[in-house]
Amino acid sequence: MKRVVEPELMNDVQQALAYASANFEEPHSRYVQSFKEIYPDITGKKRVLDLGCGPGDITIRFAAVYPDFIFYAVDGSPAMLKYAKIALDKSPDPIKERIFFIEGYIPEVDLPHANYDIIMATSFLHQLHNPQVLWQTIQKYSQKGTIVFITDLYRPRSMREAKEIVNKYSGSEPEILKRDFYNSLLAAFTIREVQSQLKEPKFNLSVKAITDRHLLITGII
Repeated sequence: MKRVVEPELMNDVQQALAYASANFEEPHSRYVQSFKEIYPDITGKKRVLDLGCGPGDITIRFAAVYPDFIFYAVDGSPAMLKYAKIALDKSPDPIKERIFFIEGYIPEVDLPHANYDIIMATSFLHQLHNPQVLWQTIQKYSQKGTIVFITDLYRPRSMREAKEIVNKYSGSEPEILKRDFYNSLLAAFTIREVQSQLKEPKFNLSVKAITDRHLLITGII
C-alpha cells in the first residue's frame, strides 16, 4: 500500500481536545517503560528535546519518572500546545519547573540550546511530508553521545488491515480520533522506509516493531 500523507499540523481545536482527552495510558506508559529498559543506567541532569509533543502527555510522563531531566517540548500547533499547558498546570510544581513548551516548526524553530542529551519524538514522523526534516533536526541539535528515542506508527499492508487495527484499538473512541488514527496509519512509514531514511544522515540507529502497529527507533549518536 502506498503512503497517503495527512496534514502536518493539527490546528483544529476539537481535534486537539479529542487527543488531549483520549486514553493513551497503555501505549504512552509502554514508551516510558521501553526507555527505562533500553537505558537502565541513565542518571544525572539531562537536557531533553521533545519534537512534536502534541498535548504534552508523554512529556509529562517522562518528567515524572526522571526528576533530573529538563524538557524542551516543541510543537507547531497552537491548539495542541494550549492543552499541553493546561495539562502542565495540573502537574506538581517540580514537574512544572522542568518543562518548557515551545511553539515552532522544525528545523527553523528557535531553541534555547545548541545541543541536547536526549532527542525524542512520539507519533511525529508520520505527520511529516518530508521525513528528512526530522533527521536533519536531530543532526543539528545532537552531539556525540546524544540518545535518540523515537516511537511511531508503521504502515499496514492494506487499507483493510488499517481499518481492522482502528476497530481493534479505537472502537470506543470518538469518531474524530478513529478517523485520524486511520489516516495516520496510511501516512506512516514502513520499517524498511525508515531504515532507508537513516542512510542519508548515516545515523547508527536501530529500527524495530514493538507492537502490531508501533515501531521504535533508538540509538546513540
